[in-house]
Amino acid sequence: MMATALESAMSLPVTSKQEVAQLLAQLPDDATLEDIQYHVYVLEKIRRGRADIAAGRGHTHEQARERLARWLPR
Repeated sequence: MMATALESAMSLPVTSKQEVAQLLAQLPDDATLEDIQYHVYVLEKIRRGRADIAAGRGHTHEQARERLARWLPR
């Protein structure tokens, strides 16, 4: 069974090239360039999100709930 992009991102990253090689190995042989591009995009977003959290730029669940409460109807 193919690992999800998130599971791939959670493995120990070494280099970007190795991450992409691991991703390519997990995708089916009939994956399109668009499929590959999407999965690389997801890996990069996960990487940036983790870096943001490590740098203290994340929000707690409660903070997110408070921010969304301003926009969502009750």
